[in-house]
Amino acid sequence: MSTQEPEDDHDRADRGIEGSYDPEAVEPKWQQRWLDEETYAYRGEQADPNTVYSIDTPPPTVSGSLHMGHLYGHTLQDFAARYHRMADGEAFFPFGYDDNGIASERLTERELGIRHGDYERREFQELCREVCREYEADFTEEMRSLGVSVDWSNTYKTIEPRVQRLSQLSFIDLYEQGREYRERAPAIWCPDCKTAISQVETEDAERDTEFVDIRFDLAEGPRESVTISTTRPELLPACVAMFVHPDDERTDDLPGSTARVPLFGHEVPVYEDERVDMEKGTGVVMCCTFGDQTDIEWYQAHDLPLRVAIDESGTLTDEAGDYAGLSTHEAREAIVADLAEAGHVEAREPLSHDVQVHERCETDIEFRVTEQWYVELLDKTDEYLAAGREMDWYPEKMFTRYEHWVEGLEWDWCISRQRDSGIPFPVWYCGDCGETVLAEKADLPVDPLSDDPPIATCPTCGHDEFEPEEDVFDTWATSSITPLINAGWDWDESTGEYTFDRPELYQFDLRPQGHDIISFWLFHTVVKCYEHTGEVPFDSVLINGHVLDENREKMSKSKGNVVEPSAVMDEYPIDALRYWAASSSVGDDFPFKHNAMKQGEKLLQKLWNASKLVDSLAPASPTEPDEFAAIDEWLLARLDDLTQQVTDHFEAYEFAKARDELRAFFWHTFCDDYLEIAKQSDATSTPYALRVAHKRFLRLFAPFLPHITEEIHRRLYSDDSIHRTDWPTPAGYEADRAAGETALEVVGALRGYKTDNGLALNEPLEEVAVYGDIDGFEDAIAGAMHVERLERLEEAPVLSTEVTGVDLDYATVGPKYGEAVGDIEAAIAAGEFAVSDGRLHVANEVLEPEEFELEETRTYAGEGDFVETDNAVVIVR
Repeated sequence: MSTQEPEDDHDRADRGIEGSYDPEAVEPKWQQRWLDEETYAYRGEQADPNTVYSIDTPPPTVSGSLHMGHLYGHTLQDFAARYHRMADGEAFFPFGYDDNGIASERLTERELGIRHGDYERREFQELCREVCREYEADFTEEMRSLGVSVDWSNTYKTIEPRVQRLSQLSFIDLYEQGREYRERAPAIWCPDCKTAISQVETEDAERDTEFVDIRFDLAEGPRESVTISTTRPELLPACVAMFVHPDDERTDDLPGSTARVPLFGHEVPVYEDERVDMEKGTGVVMCCTFGDQTDIEWYQAHDLPLRVAIDESGTLTDEAGDYAGLSTHEAREAIVADLAEAGHVEAREPLSHDVQVHERCETDIEFRVTEQWYVELLDKTDEYLAAGREMDWYPEKMFTRYEHWVEGLEWDWCISRQRDSGIPFPVWYCGDCGETVLAEKADLPVDPLSDDPPIATCPTCGHDEFEPEEDVFDTWATSSITPLINAGWDWDESTGEYTFDRPELYQFDLRPQGHDIISFWLFHTVVKCYEHTGEVPFDSVLINGHVLDENREKMSKSKGNVVEPSAVMDEYPIDALRYWAASSSVGDDFPFKHNAMKQGEKLLQKLWNASKLVDSLAPASPTEPDEFAAIDEWLLARLDDLTQQVTDHFEAYEFAKARDELRAFFWHTFCDDYLEIAKQSDATSTPYALRVAHKRFLRLFAPFLPHITEEIHRRLYSDDSIHRTDWPTPAGYEADRAAGETALEVVGALRGYKTDNGLALNEPLEEVAVYGDIDGFEDAIAGAMHVERLERLEEAPVLSTEVTGVDLDYATVGPKYGEAVGDIEAAIAAGEFAVSDGRLHVANEVLEPEEFELEETRTYAGEGDFVETDNAVVIVR
């Protein structure tokens, strides 16, 4: 027995359930009502700060329309938000738009057919804002049509003035902590975007090229020449040295020599260094400024000169002589051709290898010496690893990606970009001594190109003219403070401290995101928030995979296999799409399948029809009975079990398990079995059990199927939203669970018997005998299956097992028995075999247990037909 399940019938608006479910009418209706009624507005100020569930949602880049990744990722976030809003009392679920940086700049250039360099920065930024506003409006409409429970009164844009202020404040705080520095040094450079980029913005791409063996004549040394192997002959004009390994006997006579660079004529020294890979090429390596990270290390370690042969656009400079003005790829072909003509090419070998490219535009990156701003990372990698371990990872395996990224860091974080669209650095420099001058915190946000510095004269030298910093922040420098933006972090002038407007949100309960931006967004957010607050920003991290096509291949426009969300949303109900989104374990890449959508549609209709039946069988507010029929109490006890299981799965972000277990119990146990029993029941407890179970199902399904559960709940139970009701908890019902399960097995067996024999489900059965534990459930079985006489058997009926065939495991039998396989098959077909001690004796061979499987049939020699289940034997006479 239990206490009564919480009810809300006092304000119900019973309009009944009629006809078929019409999602085309229902879904847009509730999407608009939720907006109008502010159903999902954050009310944390009125809630217990210890129970508020806060999500730091990813702000999508405003550079196009909704794709399947957005649909999937935001639906997963919504599962968590809806569950915790019901379970914890309040959820903070904001939405952001990432509308600054290279992506927005390229979008504007593409949309308007312009180039950013043709405009003043402020003018071009305003054009970016106009284009982005149009895309943001479209994106908002598409997101709302997904039915996600975002609080649309809590939105932000990464370029809005408030966020600009916080981004600049973050810069000033890190600078004052000594965590940032400006340095003229080699940096990763994108020639297409014409800006420095950070290590995290690079990725590998396969390129077809060739390995070229080039002969260098020695100007001074023990030999006439040496040979190097390279894939980048166009860097010859930037060659400044050659290196050999100190332990390489092939080249131990070369250190101290001088080589002459072919075609270009300048001479370079030969040094020894342990970073030379002795297993690669000839053992002699040229060092150019710059071809890769090792070149940079040699340049710094050996104080080498700088020869800049490639400019910011990937074009060769005057340093390249006759090749000036050519692109790197044009110069490569021309230089190799001239080297060959001059007799300096000793070998050429085609090669396909990975090179580093800018992930935004897939352009091969270069390394250029420029002045950039950096956040120090390399001195604290151990701390950032420890910070990552403080968070719970779902799935746990995704921490490995974070760990590998941190352990593989080679650069500090370059945060300056030579672009027009972005947040300016709040910095000026003394025109005489170069002293760095920061904006005052109270003045933020500022733009040094149009705003004056906060001082009239340089505090170091007294000079009165200043140069503004022209660069802007990397977009990730701003996106990495989204927890601080959402929690209202700012500088309090009165206290001289950093504070939060919404301290109940920080640390955030959840960071949901894709696995492809762990190194981008997640790592940089951990760094920024850890340095600003001394704490990791999240309790948990939820990492989702990618949506693949039906053949499990990555979607791409070039392959023509992209599934457009708009087409899917036109074809299927949104709740059916949400059902599909819960199909796979979090973190796994999984395919888009129409079949899953169709299953979702069927579930919606099943829920609608079951609701109609419940409404016809039970009054709106049945009284809790003093005693329950066994099957009714069993249902509620099992529903308690299910409630706990689904709750545990939601807490662990196991949405697929929660969905599957909930659907299976609802469809099979409740609809197929219990409702059939309830239709024949005259027990006073049945109407009550029906209503309690129905309400429970609606709430358990609500995070997955928000539209249909809202429609049914409002029609039958309340004028208030189901999504603001409490999450159900086990009510303490107890029953003989095993006996109830066996009873439902018997009901299912008798239903199958009637179907197999062409009998109507309401056709009476004269006599049924059952062997199995069904104690207390006899009446339920007899009533549901129209059994006139039900007998309990004390002893098991005598059943015999006949072997009707043998299945061979040909993967092992074929290679092992060869030509004898035909004789084995013939003997089995003739029934000439025997099984002894688990082995098959056939055709003079003895097969081991793992090499075959017996086909067996159970038979009953007594009166009547028999059906066997897992826990019962049923005889129909």
